[in-house]
Amino acid sequence: MPKVIFVSGVAGTGKSTVSRYIHKYIPAVYLDKDTVGGKFSEQFLKATGHDPSDRDSKYYKAHCRDLEYDVTMDLAMENATLGLDSILIGPFTKEMETKEWLDKKLAEFKLSRDDVTVKIVFVTLKDTQLQKERIIERGAMDRDQWKIDHWDDYEKSLDLPEVAWGIPETDIMVFDNSGELTEEKVKQIVTFLEQ
Repeated sequence: MPKVIFVSGVAGTGKSTVSRYIHKYIPAVYLDKDTVGGKFSEQFLKATGHDPSDRDSKYYKAHCRDLEYDVTMDLAMENATLGLDSILIGPFTKEMETKEWLDKKLAEFKLSRDDVTVKIVFVTLKDTQLQKERIIERGAMDRDQWKIDHWDDYEKSLDLPEVAWGIPETDIMVFDNSGELTEEKVKQIVTFLEQ
């Protein structure tokens, strides 16, 4: 069965880096939510007179956010119909907390849970100060400025989402990405994904 692997985490936890390491061992379709939808959202926001780098306003969340996640999942589902594994990179918080979201997306492509294996890797950092430093270091301040300017408020949103999809706990992994990302650590994730 094709695997649909969600590598989830908030900004600065290193989910993109972890995903790239996983990809060395699992040659899946690589679907970063920001790459899939980012340019479309930028153009839409610009065309409607809004800040093209905005990812935090109510306007962005009402008009762009869900489309980015839906299209990313649509690409994974289309690949699943071809028997191909996918790695989806993005928080997917709202989606994971919505009970019917997964089954609805599967059904849109005439798939069910019997046709795919769903795994979730939550990439976290215990040290939120390190997380803040990583956000600054990645140099995407056009997207991240709000987070830095409102860090105390942003920090309150860092809890892991409750996964409402009814998938087994054994298919969910919480990975603390503090310290060096060694091959040994990556292999632990890969072992989990291959089970």
